[in-house]
Amino acid sequence: MTEFGYFLSCEEFTPAELIYQARRATRAGFTRLAISDHFHPWNDAQGNSAFVWSVIGALSQVVGMPVTTLVTCPTVRLHPAVTAQAAATSSVLLGGRFALGVGTGEALNEHVLGDRWPSFEERADMLTEAVEVMRKLFTGDLVNHRGRHYTVDNARLYTAPDGPLPVLVSGFGPKAAELAGRIGDGFVTMTPDADLVGAFREGGGKGKAVVGGVKVCWGRDREEAVDTVHRLWPTELLPGELAQLLPTPAHFEQASELVTREQVARAVTCGDDVEEHAETVRAYARAGFDEVYVGQVGPDQGAFFDAYRELVLPTLGY
Repeated sequence: MTEFGYFLSCEEFTPAELIYQARRATRAGFTRLAISDHFHPWNDAQGNSAFVWSVIGALSQVVGMPVTTLVTCPTVRLHPAVTAQAAATSSVLLGGRFALGVGTGEALNEHVLGDRWPSFEERADMLTEAVEVMRKLFTGDLVNHRGRHYTVDNARLYTAPDGPLPVLVSGFGPKAAELAGRIGDGFVTMTPDADLVGAFREGGGKGKAVVGGVKVCWGRDREEAVDTVHRLWPTELLPGELAQLLPTPAHFEQASELVTREQVARAVTCGDDVEEHAETVRAYARAGFDEVYVGQVGPDQGAFFDAYRELVLPTLGY
């Protein structure tokens, strides 16, 4: 049975607001949390970008739900050994209820130290090695590693996970799905694409979790909700590899001028139609997803949680 969680957006909300949302998500009936990991927001209108590992530490003290990063890039801005330590500590704080979602990243977040931004093929190779390094460190054993991309010298995690720490791999195309099947404990993708799920299963993902996320904007005034999404998240509708290649929020703002309000209205679930919201989530269940995380765009979080508690989640039989 598909589980429904809430998606915490570090790009749009302050740490205190994220903690509030996590508490509300528990009371609304969501059973899991996902949280984004960004150095920059996608645009200045979003206005935030907290350090995710600090927020996860705070979450561990106020909620009992599992938490998953969607997603962390452990290859450029953070060395995989440092990411492994952060993930291991998060797992310990959450009593083992932590999963590390990882991906090949975006230049938006990873260019900040002045590193060259590699091609997808090189980034995929880096991610493969990074996952290998992190899995070695999660054992708590002494690790020495000399690889193509990373060196680890006499490193040991003394605060190691007490049990398995799942590593979920993000992807948006068949190559990435196959990579996730090969090196991951699960697959993260943001569209309810049954063919992509099939590629993951065929690539080694049989019996492994498929995880997705979707943004909506619950609101009594549908037109106002569309305006909110168009202002804050037009980047969701940018095509192709732009999201991986553009380096600054200003570049995303320029590209987003091509995204029309009408496109947002067609693509994003906005307003207070209960069946439309429920159907948006059902599409992921039909495509074979095990976990779906719903994120509310904009400031009206209270109305969203009330509506999902009283109307949407019961419609889903949850």
